[in-house]
Amino acid sequence: MQTELRCDLRKSQEGRLKMFEKYISLSCKILQNDAYCFKNRNKMDKEKERRLLSPEREQAILDELEKGPHPIGDLSVLLRVSEATVRRDLLSLEKKGRIRRVHGGAVRVAPPPDEPVFEEKESIRSSEKEKIARRALSEIEDGDTVFLDGGSTALSLARLLPARKNLTVVTNSLMAASELSSGHNSLIVVGGRFRPLSRTLVGALTAKTLECLHFDKAFVGTMGFTADAGISTTDPDEAFTKELVIRRSEKVFLIADSSKLGVASFSASGNISDIDFIITDPAVSGNFVKQLRKKGVKVIKA
Repeated sequence: MQTELRCDLRKSQEGRLKMFEKYISLSCKILQNDAYCFKNRNKMDKEKERRLLSPEREQAILDELEKGPHPIGDLSVLLRVSEATVRRDLLSLEKKGRIRRVHGGAVRVAPPPDEPVFEEKESIRSSEKEKIARRALSEIEDGDTVFLDGGSTALSLARLLPARKNLTVVTNSLMAASELSSGHNSLIVVGGRFRPLSRTLVGALTAKTLECLHFDKAFVGTMGFTADAGISTTDPDEAFTKELVIRRSEKVFLIADSSKLGVASFSASGNISDIDFIITDPAVSGNFVKQLRKKGVKVIKA
């Protein structure tokens, strides 16, 4: 009887042990599954955030700012990313001239304008351009070697250059070359790819000539200019040519009316530190002038 009781007790204990082992095994599987799910959920979240770090997300930010100013916290919630990530995106967009950061958030700036044909350029703000050209002329002395690029303001300056003597004028502008061709100053026209919109010669062939020359003063125009990105224009070859000219010049004068300032175009050309003077009209924003002066750029109002 006792033997049978002990056998039953042993079987009962073995049964409970097996049930306990099954419970432990099941619990481990549950824990492993939870850990796997948590790990994969974190991985999916990170992958989702990485996917959002793309040009599409910057476009999403621009779309939101089109509706009005947005604080960083709102953008973070809307895009389901961290505020630090939003700040990085806003910094990138500001460098491109697409937005302006304000305290705690950002606002959208106007998109860069399309480049008009040259005849239209001449008729836009022509009075301001003539005043800017006259002020620029006062910076040129007899005997200088100067570069004129292809902007309409530079063309206005070209028409005034016969007032100076013994100049060497280098240009990539067919319009400026035509104005200067019958004058008494020395004229050098650099070759390159013809760009119909600006009536200029640009690109790699232009570079071969520019790399052999040095200028006392360069007078360059622009489609856009911001305190962060500097000069920008619509064509990469045009931007490339401007940058080469800037590097080969002792003094660089940006000649541009105020409508070009605070606006970014497609292709950047050099850095703001490359510009010595900006000659513009009195309508330029006072805050913008302060920003430029902090960066060492002298602003001359014509």
